Amino acid sequence: MSTAITILGTSILALLLAGYFGQKFMPPPKPKIVGIDLGTTYSCIGVYHAVTGQVRVIPDKEDHLCIPSVVAFREKAVVVGHRAVAQAEHNPSNTFYDGKRFIGKAFSTEELAKEAGRYQFKLVPDEYGMIRYAIQQRDNVTMVTPEYIGSQILTTLKQSAETNLSSPVTRAVMSVPAEFDEMQRNYTRMAARLAGIDVLRIINEPTAAALAYGLHKKEGTNNVLVVDLGGGTLDVSLLNIQGGMFSTQAMAGNNHLGGQDFNQRLFNHLLRQIKQKFGRELKDPEDLQLLRQQTEDIKLNLTNQDAVFIHIPLHSFRKSGHMAFYKDKIMRATFEELNEDLFKRVLDPVKAVLHTVEMEPSEIDEIVLVGGSTRIPKVRKMIREYFDKDPNTSIDPELAVTYGVSIQAGIIGGMWPLTVSAIELPSRVKKIHIR
Repeated sequence: MSTAITILGTSILALLLAGYFGQKFMPPPKPKIVGIDLGTTYSCIGVYHAVTGQVRVIPDKEDHLCIPSVVAFREKAVVVGHRAVAQAEHNPSNTFYDGKRFIGKAFSTEELAKEAGRYQFKLVPDEYGMIRYAIQQRDNVTMVTPEYIGSQILTTLKQSAETNLSSPVTRAVMSVPAEFDEMQRNYTRMAARLAGIDVLRIINEPTAAALAYGLHKKEGTNNVLVVDLGGGTLDVSLLNIQGGMFSTQAMAGNNHLGGQDFNQRLFNHLLRQIKQKFGRELKDPEDLQLLRQQTEDIKLNLTNQDAVFIHIPLHSFRKSGHMAFYKDKIMRATFEELNEDLFKRVLDPVKAVLHTVEMEPSEIDEIVLVGGSTRIPKVRKMIREYFDKDPNTSIDPELAVTYGVSIQAGIIGGMWPLTVSAIELPSRVKKIHIR
């Protein structure tokens, strides 16, 4: 008997040692499943690496970690991401974005009328109120669906991942807004399927963000507020987290507030300054596109600087062969003043969520910031002052959701070191929409 126990113990020890040395010295397995954040404004793809337990967000060919969720149809080609944005001023009616707003959702005539006025491309409903995009080329009009637009973005992300990983990418974990119903989730799966990707699991974006920060590992029960301010939308979710279990307690948001709105205020300001300096309006499409790009760069630079000097060539204002330049100094204080009323509206859904659950700011254990627009110093200051505590900012907010879905992908793929999987409890919470 003692001999058998000794043999069994020796065998178990040998297996443990083999596993230890295998993990320590053998090449780690390649990731089998990717994590994808198909965003309203930007989209990213990432993988979880065994042994190190690190997440890597995979860049595209130009080394961008995220690509704009924009698809453009030209006469002989379909272009996606940064290339689509670059040609938008010349091809506005066939450059499509904000597809996530329309995927898997039926619109009433009144709702569609409100949405259609915001875009230069044409939205056409089918008999069920589902949206189609009208591609207009010469005398031909072709209809495509939001899920097809999503599939083009996913295909681009997939190709970048396959190039980086040197292996096919066919399986993924994806994230969606917590408010998405079953139809919207199914149409998101359909977009992935059109791109040749099998979605093994869909998790809510606030859950993914909390996973990225490791909040599921904290002891006890925690109330976590996720503030997601991206390019075009603001979403605030209150999660109750205990171990790996996530329960959504309340949601509120503004589907028409984000970084694009902040950019537009600054863009309009620059147009006024240019008109004042040169005595006429700037209308040239190339110059307008360059100014839009510069506006985004100015906003990003003002995140870390109090002032930004700009020097923008204006081809349409050229005189006697000499290039005209618009030179100026933009202060962060000016940017904040231009957007003062918009920044104040960021706290509206935060207050609505707390009011719904009858909680005080002091009862929130963690505040998680998600979305590139939460980098703006004024936004962070407002949130810090409202809660009288610092929010979590250790992860790039633009990549937090991608980190979370990549971690979940690693768990499903059996990548070690093993981590607790997220379990999302069923919730009937309805999102409070604020305008």
